Amino acid sequence: MKIVGISACPAGLAHTPMAAKALENAGKKLGYDVKIEQQGFLGQVNKISQAEVDEADFVLLATDQKVIDMDRFKDKPQLKVSIATCIKAPEAVLKKCVNIIESRK
Repeated sequence: MKIVGISACPAGLAHTPMAAKALENAGKKLGYDVKIEQQGFLGQVNKISQAEVDEADFVLLATDQKVIDMDRFKDKPQLKVSIATCIKAPEAVLKKCVNIIESRK
């Protein structure tokens, strides 16, 4: 299972990298390939390439605000979740993504 996503908070200094790290670590634990791009004060960090988008099964948006470059995800199933939820319960969030994908099969 390959999941790509965006984490973004208003300042992009603390919660943005915390959510990205929590989701990527949870992905490793669950056996999923997870890459999270961070959007915030430093711009786009760990930017997702178009090839990675094309290979992904799902797009996770860990944010409470608008993110940039959303058009690259237009044909992918998506879930938008509060950044706080992604920090507190990253495994549950990833499992929800997988459940959405599996329910579409």
